[in-house]
Formats: sequence, structure tokens, C-alpha cells
Amino acid sequence: MTSETQPLSIAVLLGSVRHDRLGIRAARMVMRALEARGHEAVLVDPMEVQLPLLDRMYKEYATGTAPTVLEKLATLYRRVDGFLIVSGEYNHGIPPAMKNLLDHFLEEYFWRPSGIVCYSAGQYGGVRAAMALRATLAELGMSAIPSECAIPRIGKALDEDGVALDDHITRVLDRFLDEFFWHARALRRERLSGTPY
Repeated sequence: MTSETQPLSIAVLLGSVRHDRLGIRAARMVMRALEARGHEAVLVDPMEVQLPLLDRMYKEYATGTAPTVLEKLATLYRRVDGFLIVSGEYNHGIPPAMKNLLDHFLEEYFWRPSGIVCYSAGQYGGVRAAMALRATLAELGMSAIPSECAIPRIGKALDEDGVALDDHITRVLDRFLDEFFWHARALRRERLSGTPY
């Protein structure tokens, strides 16, 4: 099996802890699509991992002293080939749960691409949050691919299991993932050859 045919490992980072959140539908859609293509998908759900508000980044702990949840996430992030960011839009920006989840780490993201799956209850599909996310993701060392997968009116676009109720969303997701996989494979190949620092 070559590096081009070897399955990818992708962390799917969900950015909402609201009890009535609809973003879990988008995360389920993404997980299903990754697995259908034969890739490993690992969901990182802030409702499950229960990270505290950022006090110390993972790298600020002495080796072996970080909380277990941070150690597990660091181990996962170092082994995956890329990150899919599933984010809503709060007040034209990044949801606080997403920002908190992202900011606990840094070097663990390096040399891996990210892709943004954004959503909203309204017609814009969370794209204003996606613009803010692009700057953050680049600063963290996992620049977002040029395309994004925007889901407007998520409550009507996806059912509770994350199944698209509109063929347009399926087509957008497929093309978005094709682009994301290209970047993930290219960067995986380069990481195997070494990184600049």
C-alpha cells in the first residue's frame, strides 16, 4: 500500500457545548463521510472531553505532568494527518468552546492541514466564523484549505443523524473532502521526509 492509497487519520473537532446544539449533526455527517471513504475519523467533542477554560497550554506542563485529557489529545493530534473543524457562528465569530479547544495546543497541529465545516441556523452557513477561524488555524500551524463546507439552515439541511436532506450539501461535502484529502496526503508525504524545524 502506497502513501497515496493508505487511509488517512482525521480528527474532527466540534466547537459547541450547547445542550440544544445542531453542530453535532454536521459532525456526524463528516464522520460518516470519512468512514465511508475508508479513513479513520476520531471525534473530539468538548462536551465529552470537558477541557477547563484555558489556564496552561499542554506545552506549559513539565513532561508527564499534564492532565490526562490533555495527554490523550496531544497523542491523538500528533498521530493524525489532518483536522476537520466543525464550527457554528456566534456573534459573527468563533464559538468560545471551539476557541478554548484549539488554544490548549500548538506544536501538535504543525504540518497538518485543516478544513472548515461551518454551519448556522440562518442563510450564511457560518462563513463569518470561518473567516475568523482561518486566521486562528494558520497561527496554530494547521492552515485551512481554500474551500470550506458551509451548511446554511442546518436544522433543515441535516437530520439528527447527520444525513443531508439536500443533495447540494452532499455534493459540496464530496468536493471539499477531495480537496482536503489531497492536502492531507501531500503533507503526510512531506512529514515522512522531515519538516523544516
